[in-house]
Amino acid sequence: MPLLDVRNLNVVFRDGAATVAAVRDVSFDVERGECLGVIGESGSGKTTLVKAVLRLLPRTARYLSGEVLFAGHDLLRLPLADLRRIRWKRLAMMPQSAMNSLNPVLSVGTQLVEAIRTHERTSRAEARARAATLLEMVGLPASRLEAFPHELSGGTKQRVCLAMAIALNPDLLIADEPTTALDVVLQRHILDEIQAIRRQFGVTVMLISHDISVVAENCDRVLVMYGGRVVETGPTRSILDRPLHPYTIGLRNAFPQLEGDRQAISIPGQAPDLRRPPLECVFAARCPMAVDACRSAQPPSRQLGPDHRAACWRSDEMDSFRVLAQDPETWMHVAPADAGAGGTRTARR
Repeated sequence: MPLLDVRNLNVVFRDGAATVAAVRDVSFDVERGECLGVIGESGSGKTTLVKAVLRLLPRTARYLSGEVLFAGHDLLRLPLADLRRIRWKRLAMMPQSAMNSLNPVLSVGTQLVEAIRTHERTSRAEARARAATLLEMVGLPASRLEAFPHELSGGTKQRVCLAMAIALNPDLLIADEPTTALDVVLQRHILDEIQAIRRQFGVTVMLISHDISVVAENCDRVLVMYGGRVVETGPTRSILDRPLHPYTIGLRNAFPQLEGDRQAISIPGQAPDLRRPPLECVFAARCPMAVDACRSAQPPSRQLGPDHRAACWRSDEMDSFRVLAQDPETWMHVAPADAGAGGTRTARR
């Protein structure tokens, strides 16, 4: 049984009189001990998805349907008191912005001790000693317990958030863009610490990122999201070496390479307006491979290889498209002014 099993999850937000279909028919699982990466452009639904799993969405959100099974419990139907006992102790999250995640009027030590004592019966002295150990585990001296958030750098705050997330030795750690706004050296340190903790304690990890290189180096499997949907999922090497969805190919080509002379190629257009979610393929308006079938119905997710699935009507033709996609001219067949809004475009067949 997977540690986490999400089935047909649908979440909407109220936006005045309209609703925003932020997560649409999402299904995936996370096996014990693995690291699952979730990638996609900003606005693709990554953070909404993980907050939906934890039931941390604002009041403007509504769950339309689905199940979130964690260790046999459906978190969406669990009484709030029971959920609070599971959340943070067995299911923890390292938030996207450490700058806004720490209480500015409490010291680091006070916040760590509070997190520990809320869930476990322990003395304040024992909790403080454990907090000091946690800081040392993430590369900080115990003296930082006395510091307040405004006295810490961005990288140090991120380390404190990681220490808080692992304070109770959770089964699943969700790291939402853990290296946002950090320089490459600090990014490496944070990611190395997450992997060291994963190896030492057997923690299962969900790593949310828009950076393909982060996912490539740290994750066993990848979930690719676009427009609130999962468009492709599979083993990391398979996803990056032989992607079977045009959006995944576009993401890979948009990332610069250190070797070779291939230039980065951006995907023209913009993400769809999820106040009026398209009934057709969610990527059709930006896809140079789009044909009539793509604009008439949403393609189902199909098994296309060992543990590799993609939702594309033309996935069988991706070997040839990967070659075409390396030419910037291929992507110019999508009209940027119309892409994302369902406008007319010329498709390459």
